[in-house]
Amino acid sequence: MQIEKKDIRALSKDQLRDFFVANNDKAFRGNQVYEWLWSKGAHSFEDMTNVAKSTRSMLEENFVINHIKVDTMQRSNDGTVKNAVRLHDGLVVESVLIPTETRTTACVSSQVGCSLDCNFCATARLKRMRNLEPGEIYDQIMAIDKESRLYHNHPLSNIVFMGMGEPLMNYNNVIKAIDMITSPEGLGMSPKRIMLSTSGIPKMIKKMADDEVKFKLAVSLHSAIDETRAKIMPFSKNFPLKDLREALEYWYRKTKSKVSYEYVVWKGINDDKASVDALVKFCKYVPCKVNLIEYNPIDDGEFQQASEESIMAYIKALENIGVVVKVRRSRGKDIDAACGQLANKEAETI
Repeated sequence: MQIEKKDIRALSKDQLRDFFVANNDKAFRGNQVYEWLWSKGAHSFEDMTNVAKSTRSMLEENFVINHIKVDTMQRSNDGTVKNAVRLHDGLVVESVLIPTETRTTACVSSQVGCSLDCNFCATARLKRMRNLEPGEIYDQIMAIDKESRLYHNHPLSNIVFMGMGEPLMNYNNVIKAIDMITSPEGLGMSPKRIMLSTSGIPKMIKKMADDEVKFKLAVSLHSAIDETRAKIMPFSKNFPLKDLREALEYWYRKTKSKVSYEYVVWKGINDDKASVDALVKFCKYVPCKVNLIEYNPIDDGEFQQASEESIMAYIKALENIGVVVKVRRSRGKDIDAACGQLANKEAETI
């Protein structure tokens, strides 16, 4: 019976060093291999050219590198790039490169499918198959960084966890990936250039605050009325707005970091005065900004883009209380709509 090899990227640097010592080699080999895996993004052990061939063979016998593969790539006329990313077990997720004149943002996935049931989201129609490993999340970033350099002549500048899946339902792996992304031994990116978007799981928001994370937080709110939000995002019945409010107040007390609210306005759902007033009230609880998102319909169902007049009513009411509001226009309309609302997230979200 063949024993399944372990992905070597599951090992810490110290564990790699211990492995080499246990196999009668020098501990510094672990440092070399670690650099190849993360900083240099090696796809195979053969890529590790300054490691002896016998050592590479030993690694091959004991481990695998479960690297992703960009299966298909679509480029939009506006510069947006959508990747269909194939994982080692054949499953596929999506990631998107979103450019503006001054920056490029990677929009990445954290799960295959999604654990939640947001009615407006294409990903929610796919059952959650599994969580992504830290290396698979990291690989998406590396691939988009290469595309940014190739097509836009500069490195990736920002990251948003707004792709397939709920990041807080894969908390440990997402945090490990972010730790490597921000590490000097990885990409060395500032955590202030990373935003995690959640549908709002109060206990996990509090955990992030307790863990003293340095990245930014966005919440997919879409309504500040419980009944309306439950129609849009049925799972939110388990996480009422009073609990979300308490968690966000806790987050701000601990981190002093503003919250961004992602908010789509839909015709006949949350485009009335009561919805506007409720959001205005909710925005007074913690310092925040609001991103009003143009909706990219996934079918001809009940979720349809609201009128410009409705959008302007939100903007005026929020600006009257001093909340910064930005409208995010849909990107990459000439390529297949990205899963979830990936293509709707502009790069200046952070």
